[in-house]
Amino acid sequence: MLITQLKIKLLFINTRILSILNKLIETDKIFKMKNITEKIIVFTGMFLLLFQAFGYGQGSTYTGSYTPSAPISWNGISNQTISKLQITNPSGHCISLTNCSNITIQYCSLGPAKNEGVNLSNCTNITIINCTFSKIETGLYACLSSGISFTNNDVQNVQGPYPKGQMCQFDKVSGAGNSISYNVAENVSGQSNPEDCISLYMTNGTAASPVQVNNNWIRGGGPSNSGGGIMTGDDGGSYISVQNNILVNPGQYGIAVASGTNINVSNNKIYSASFPFSNVGLYVWNEYATPCSSITCMNNQINFYSKYGTINNTYSPGNCGTVTGWSTNTYPTTLNASILPSRIISRVSGTTTAVVAPTIDLGTEFKVYPNPASDHITIESSSELNNGKVIVYNIKGQRIIEQAVLPGNMDIDTRALAKGVYLLKISGSNHKTEDKKIIIGNALK
Repeated sequence: MLITQLKIKLLFINTRILSILNKLIETDKIFKMKNITEKIIVFTGMFLLLFQAFGYGQGSTYTGSYTPSAPISWNGISNQTISKLQITNPSGHCISLTNCSNITIQYCSLGPAKNEGVNLSNCTNITIINCTFSKIETGLYACLSSGISFTNNDVQNVQGPYPKGQMCQFDKVSGAGNSISYNVAENVSGQSNPEDCISLYMTNGTAASPVQVNNNWIRGGGPSNSGGGIMTGDDGGSYISVQNNILVNPGQYGIAVASGTNINVSNNKIYSASFPFSNVGLYVWNEYATPCSSITCMNNQINFYSKYGTINNTYSPGNCGTVTGWSTNTYPTTLNASILPSRIISRVSGTTTAVVAPTIDLGTEFKVYPNPASDHITIESSSELNNGKVIVYNIKGQRIIEQAVLPGNMDIDTRALAKGVYLLKISGSNHKTEDKKIIIGNALK
């Protein structure tokens, strides 16, 4: 059990270290070791891994390469992984999922983009982990969805404008398994236009599985006079846990409870210097006609300067009932910007090199059908290729099939391919490369 818990805690460590851990740390072997030197080596390794884990708990730890990709827009797709892609989009979202389920987005670089890095609508069980977002309207926007996990991501310089401008926004997200945790957000003045860094609008967890907003690092807000750090209970909401977050200069406010029930804000640290837009560190104030009760705010540390240069740590006019634990909050004047390290984005060292992807040139000289396909695809050519070849890549950029292009029509056997979306590349020494997206196994149904 102890080793299992350790592995869960170390999920964000790179796979090479984890593979070593799997080989070395097996409970029976450790405690049956008779050689004291072996025991010292193994337990020293465990200590070093734990040190790395707690040192890099927030933000992305991915240091590998990316494959440039066109924006992704899926409707009705399930059980897929989007991995190691670099996506920009000057006219829309980087990734847009509608009516999708059981999708993992991992190790991706998203942005710059006109709109969201990831846009979810009516989706279930979507995980976004170890991704970087930069110069996007909003990092993640999830609407009418459930089971959404946004974990260990780096988000830098969101562009807004209002009502966008979030690292992550849940809009009418509900049910169990929703989490915004271990992320890092940094908005640099003059390079960004943030609103609420984390926004929970009409979002409801469950008693057994509250929405988790835990262990995030947030630095930088403004110049918005309404946006801030973490907004809960926006026009209602329930069963939300906001714990162990660190916020520095987050904007107009630090953490807010604007209405809702069964909301717990505990063990957070909030600091702000005085800015033209800064107001209050922590507030509990029913701003709507929706109910507001059963609110807990305890053991938070706050040192927040308003735009007037005076300390304004908290505000609670009493229209949410008795706030449990309010007297346990503390206001240390020594709390300052150093509660976050100077570098919070891309803290894990390593070289990330983009891989040159096939040139996208959607021409009409080749027809590919059927699409979606099941057991084969046919390529119909209206031109001759010198040294022509066709290559099929999976969504991870791995080469799955490579064949020479034959004169006339040719068939490619796809029976061995798993259901999903693939990229088909056709090239020749006398022809521009053409890329076509193909779907195997009727994945859109």
